[in-house]
Parts: sequence; C-alpha cells; structure tokens
Amino acid sequence: VVLLVLDSKNMMEKQDLTIANQAIEEGRALVIAANKWDLVKKPSEALAGLRERLERSLPQVRGLVCIPLSAKTGENVESLMPAILEAYETWNKRLPTAKLNRWLADAIDRHPPPTIRGKLLKLRYLTQVKARPPTFALFVSQPDKLPDSYVRYLVNSLRETFMLYGTPIRFRLRKGKNPYV
Repeated sequence: VVLLVLDSKNMMEKQDLTIANQAIEEGRALVIAANKWDLVKKPSEALAGLRERLERSLPQVRGLVCIPLSAKTGENVESLMPAILEAYETWNKRLPTAKLNRWLADAIDRHPPPTIRGKLLKLRYLTQVKARPPTFALFVSQPDKLPDSYVRYLVNSLRETFMLYGTPIRFRLRKGKNPYV
C-alpha cells in the first residue's frame, strides 16, 4: 500500500499526481493523507475540493480513501492505519468466478455490448486471474473490437458492485480457443 502524504496548503500538485500515477501503474493500493489539516481555514470545502480533484485526475482508482490529519496535533492520526489495512484487504480481494459471471450477465443486461457489422460481440465469461492488484480476464468473441468505453463501463461497474475502491483494476481481454480448429 502506498501512503501519499500531501501538504494541505498545496494539495495534488503535478508532482503529487505523478507519484500517485506511478503507484497506480505499479499496481499498488493508494491511500491519501492530507497533513497540516489544522492550518486549513475551511476544512469541508478543502476536503470536497481534494476529493473532486482526485476523481478528475485519477479516475482509474475511483473512491480513493482521503484522510485529513495533523501530525503536529495528532488529530485524526488514529484513522490512518485502519484505512491502510482496508486498502490492503481490497488490494488482496479474490472474487469467485460464479459471482463474477452473475455480475457480468447483469451488466450485459443493463448495457449490452455494441454490434460490429451487425454481429453482436459475445462476452463469454469473466474470471479473476490474480490479486495484488485485482486482475480479471474477460473472454470475448472478438477482443480487438470491444471499445475502450465499454471496458471502462465494465471496470467501473465491477468496482462499484464489489467495492474495489482505491485500488487499480487490471482487465485483460482474451479470445477463447475454437474447439473446431
């Protein structure tokens, strides 16, 4: 788990975003701690602004845990370790294939995949191939034809349904083997 400590006066500058993106690219769970919170004039507005900036700048890890604290006064420091342990649990989470495929059927019912030249793309099944970070393989009839926007829809829906907040999700598209070849 990567704990990114920000200065509450200058939150989420370019360097902070670069470090956060690097942690996400490495597949690490991320927790944000905003230090020097005792110096913030309007805490609720500052926290709302930070959360909005995180949602906009780091959409690939939607729902990041953000903890305002003050190392000087000790305010809210006790909530840091439970947040880190929760992020670790999410990062290690394993989901059963049967549950994933029930979710996939519901997601397809809500929003079917696009048709390519009049033929429907078939999403066959989904399985989790590893944890740390959660990595999923989706078997598709034509993986190269599935639009990125539909993959984003699946990832976001998966994140919300199984509460995989604050951790990167890897999603691999695979083509099943043809048994008749």
